[in-house]
Amino acid sequence: MPDATDRRILRQLLADPDQPAARLAERAGVTAATLWRRLEKLRASGAIAGQQALIDWRKLGYEVEVSLRFTLDKTNPRAFDEFTAAAREVPEVIEIQTFLGSVDFRLSVIARDMAHWQELYRERILTLPHVETSEALMLVSTIKNSVELPL
Repeated sequence: MPDATDRRILRQLLADPDQPAARLAERAGVTAATLWRRLEKLRASGAIAGQQALIDWRKLGYEVEVSLRFTLDKTNPRAFDEFTAAAREVPEVIEIQTFLGSVDFRLSVIARDMAHWQELYRERILTLPHVETSEALMLVSTIKNSVELPL
């Protein structure tokens, strides 16, 4: 379990992941050697699972985001696996989540425009296997989208 020093390091890392290690150590109130050891320990424990670039897909020409909720026909014991495999094959599906309750899956799908969305919907989404019901929710605006944690 991370202690107060680990949480300070993580807060500073989340605030500016591109900062040099020396600045990160200074802002977290530790030496560079301590920072390195702590980061290695956090990586080894899985608390830091990796680092990645955040790319704004809107800047790449994708203007539409749709959240799709699916309930599957669970009479086929392979329904979840086959649905998941097929959804992974759609490049515009940027997120796949599973749930307990009345909704089995939620997919986030991006499209360049409404014409592209309609094509994706007809050719790729409606052909996903074992779908019993679906509901599409088109994103209007994002009020909060944060990677910050209450550390």
